[in-house]
Amino acid sequence: MVSDFPQPVRTLLAKAFYCLWMFTLSDKYIVTSLALLLSLVLLPKSFNLYSPVFIIMLPRSKSRLLFILLTLLSCLFSLVRSQTQQVPQDEIDALEEITRTLGAKYWKFNGGSCQIEMVGVTTEPPKDAESSIECQCNSTVCHVVKLGLKRFSLPGTLPPQLAKLPYLREIDLVYNYLSGTIPAEWGSMQLTSIFLLVNRLSGEIPVELANITTLRYLSLEANQFSGVVPPQLGSLINLESLILSSNYLTGNIPKTFAGLRNLTDLRINDNSFNGTIPDFIQNWKQLNRLEIHGSGLRGPIPSNISLLSNLAELRISDLNGIEQDFPMLKNMPGLVRLILRNCNISGEIPPYLWTLQKLEMLDLSFNKLIGEIPTTISLKRLKFLFLTGNSLIGSVPDSIFIDGSNVDLSYNNFTWQGPEQPACQENKNLNLNLFRSSSSETDLRRGLPCLKNLICPRYSTCLHVNCGGNDITVKENKESILYLGDGGVEGGTAKYFIKDDHYWGFSSTGDFLDDYDFQNTRYSVSLASLNHSELYKTARRAPISITYFHYCLENGDYTLNLHFAEIQFTNNQTFTSLGRRIFDIYIQDKLWWKDFNIEDQAKLAETPVVIQHNISVTNNVLEIRFYFAGKGTTRIPDRGVYGPLVSAISVKSDSKPCSSGGNKGTTQIVIGVVVGALCLVVLVLGILWWRGNLPGKLGRQKDGKESDSQMGSFTLKQLQAATNDFDYNNKIGEGGFGPVYKGQLPDGTVIAVKQLSSKSRQGNREFLNEMGMISCLQHPNLVKLHGCCIEEGQLLLVYEYLDNNNLARALFGRDTQIKMDWPTRRKICIGIARGLAFLHEESVLKIVHRDIKATNVLLDVDLNPKISDFGLAKLDEEEKTHISTRVAGTVGYMAPEYALWGHLTYKSDVYSFGVVALELISGKNNNAYMPSDDCVCLLDWVCHLQQSGKLLELVDEKLGSEFDKKEAEIMVKVALICTNASASLRPIMSEVVKMLEGQKDVPDVIPEPSSYREDLRFKVMRDLHHKRGTDSSTMSQNK
Repeated sequence: MVSDFPQPVRTLLAKAFYCLWMFTLSDKYIVTSLALLLSLVLLPKSFNLYSPVFIIMLPRSKSRLLFILLTLLSCLFSLVRSQTQQVPQDEIDALEEITRTLGAKYWKFNGGSCQIEMVGVTTEPPKDAESSIECQCNSTVCHVVKLGLKRFSLPGTLPPQLAKLPYLREIDLVYNYLSGTIPAEWGSMQLTSIFLLVNRLSGEIPVELANITTLRYLSLEANQFSGVVPPQLGSLINLESLILSSNYLTGNIPKTFAGLRNLTDLRINDNSFNGTIPDFIQNWKQLNRLEIHGSGLRGPIPSNISLLSNLAELRISDLNGIEQDFPMLKNMPGLVRLILRNCNISGEIPPYLWTLQKLEMLDLSFNKLIGEIPTTISLKRLKFLFLTGNSLIGSVPDSIFIDGSNVDLSYNNFTWQGPEQPACQENKNLNLNLFRSSSSETDLRRGLPCLKNLICPRYSTCLHVNCGGNDITVKENKESILYLGDGGVEGGTAKYFIKDDHYWGFSSTGDFLDDYDFQNTRYSVSLASLNHSELYKTARRAPISITYFHYCLENGDYTLNLHFAEIQFTNNQTFTSLGRRIFDIYIQDKLWWKDFNIEDQAKLAETPVVIQHNISVTNNVLEIRFYFAGKGTTRIPDRGVYGPLVSAISVKSDSKPCSSGGNKGTTQIVIGVVVGALCLVVLVLGILWWRGNLPGKLGRQKDGKESDSQMGSFTLKQLQAATNDFDYNNKIGEGGFGPVYKGQLPDGTVIAVKQLSSKSRQGNREFLNEMGMISCLQHPNLVKLHGCCIEEGQLLLVYEYLDNNNLARALFGRDTQIKMDWPTRRKICIGIARGLAFLHEESVLKIVHRDIKATNVLLDVDLNPKISDFGLAKLDEEEKTHISTRVAGTVGYMAPEYALWGHLTYKSDVYSFGVVALELISGKNNNAYMPSDDCVCLLDWVCHLQQSGKLLELVDEKLGSEFDKKEAEIMVKVALICTNASASLRPIMSEVVKMLEGQKDVPDVIPEPSSYREDLRFKVMRDLHHKRGTDSSTMSQNK
């Protein structure tokens, strides 16, 4: 109301309103005048000064003038209101006290705008840190109602002074380094949300929290709270979300919790509770998510759980207790994820489970289930099926071969699957693990499916594996030991990998929950900055279980060394040091170490530790299994970081010298490899000499002149001088192998030097691969290689320097001075297409680039595009359409068949080109642009524009009308057909060039609108954006 304003303000407004009323006053428009006057007298805060009733009833000339007056009056009204709103000084003072107690050294708050201008331990906030504050205002004053300081690693304690903010409703202090306990003073407040995920808080949960009857969300996950849960919390009848996971809580679940009838989300994982799962869970009828992993509670699962019909997520694992039948879940049609892992469940899988229409994950692993999988199932949305570690029988039915799914049937009693069985056929559009899935009599047949030859060619006496890394040689006791790597093996969700004819490999099971990684490829991790042996810089991890095996091992006594280093947590005083990784170790199917913790054994993170054990091999088989039993944190330093992690494994006979398990002895194999490599090098050098591609006098000249494509050799000293010893100020980018530096040779030639990282997987082999390829390729739209340097362990490539850096910087850079008009964009698009057409079709070598994106397109002084970074390219394998190398690319640019299944063809590059073309047209980044909740990326938006016939809305607004509409429409349509979800419908690049140049018509392909939600292209991006959104959302961050 106007009466809420101070007297001087009311006087000013009254005069303005009087003038406006007199303007409208006349006999003819008396109704309008009276209505306006009445509204001004009773003016509410939400009054709309542009109400049509006042304008429509006036003549046109007066309406226009009145509109202008109303606009001025509205601005005056808003200005006056804003000048009268201010956060009270006592709340401003309280905020300063609060942040000081939290440990912030810097704090600056604007009480007029209710904005945090500076906060943190340092002047520059940590990466991904978020600060937020919200105020609720009336006409004269604003009160703080929400305070959020996330990912600052604040080192203080929880402030009792929070009670000095009487209007505060939400406090969000997740991902910090706070210690102490929750102040009792908080119990006097009327909070609705308390989020304290990931801190160092300890002690008992204070009973005073029970006084906050308004509380709806309470998240205490990943702290150090101990003792029993206060029964008084059962009086919080408005509580909807209670998250107590990853603490040290004991005792029973309080019976008073039966009264929490509004609960929608309960998580009590990773604690030390006693007793059984209470029967009163039947009262939680609104429950949507229930998590009980490694909680300490015993089974059985109450039969009345069937009353929780609203459950979408039911996750229970690692229950102790008696054997039980499968719980009745028939009344839960909305189940999306069902996890009943290691719950001592026996009997057959209920038939109704195979008909749940919304089910995406079914994990029944490590139980005592029997029976067969039905030949017909109706789980259309199923992505993950984990039946590992049961006693299921029968054949493996085709019904589980669901496109895009991950199926793990390892450790069961199915009929043995030979190479001719459908389950063993290659190029299936799913991940399938059949390790030890058979009940066959012999250990070799039982363990290793799909093999033609099941006879050990030779028995070995040792094994050395670099888990998650490449082949490396390590000095041990003055002896050089070759550790074989599995770092090139992607995935692990349902993975069975066996190393050629050496009969060692691994079986990996599980999906990292809540990490929103739809591609499921991040099962090996690395830490390049680790100041220890290369052996500990990489590791393989798994969300449920990973088994390393070696068959055809000679019987006898062995010494087993398990190498570990915790490389995902830190030793500093930030929240990234607060993680706890706990898992179990089984050797030869027997539990050897319960609740193993790498940091506890090594005393620090990022520190190697070797655990030794003496074993006996009696059946020519060694198996070491690492199992996640629901213990440890799952969200530090981010979601999905948990489960077993192993750096290396070595096993050596106590009585015999080391020998490999191949068809021939180690010496013969090494000699054969060396001789073969030398022959290959000689052959390649001969071809290069004949083509005139060798440097200096070694190069063969054509027509008495040196070839233009001649490649030079540089010394390390020359390149150090050119780049000022690789000075950081000369760094201009980060390529696929390592950093790129700008340099200048003595003759004034400006160069770009790519310094291959010593930690890169590619190493010398792919360095030589890239050098050989580029030296043979000359095209206006390919970056030119001047030469190379191999010296003192350094691997360096010397390229032509391109003045305008890369396309991404030109399009998306904030400070770019490059003028990207329409002719330039079209020229760049056609140039990229020509470069790819040359690589795919015209070059003798036939190359798939694998990582086409805006940052890999460089621009010369005239803005001509040149494709760079062939380090990820691979020579064409004759007529093969499936190139079986590890997936290497960028999310958002990778074709779905390549990103999800590793199926790589030239059409993968065509897809990536289409995405880059859309970025050129729109000036927007595909991965960063999300115009609405219905569109998850640039490509998704374009598909919607195509459906509605509004393609030209895509064109960058910076261009205004300065573009050729026909050319723009052609380019958009070409981009769309290039990014078709089906590789077979994409054109080849030579056709793309013709379409862009107008020599060939562009076919119209309009996708079905109903297919958008299930389109794998957008599903990957939707999950990626969901992760970003939840990480920045207070409520979702803590659920």
